[in-house]
Amino acid sequence: MAKTSPFEFIQQVRAEAAKVTWPTRKETMVTTAMVFVMVILASLFFLLTDQVVQFAVRLILGIGA
Repeated sequence: MAKTSPFEFIQQVRAEAAKVTWPTRKETMVTTAMVFVMVILASLFFLLTDQVVQFAVRLILGIGA
């Protein structure tokens, strides 16, 4: 592997960073909102699943009858 000077390395990093397509503010906000919605939906799903499994286990084991 060829050695690269720090100056050349910084130039290469800047060239690569210039190629990046950054999301707009609106795209970032929409994506963030979708993440929050999916987190809420997943948490509700797992809460419901946990409650059903808890009820079934208590029913099978006869706990709290």
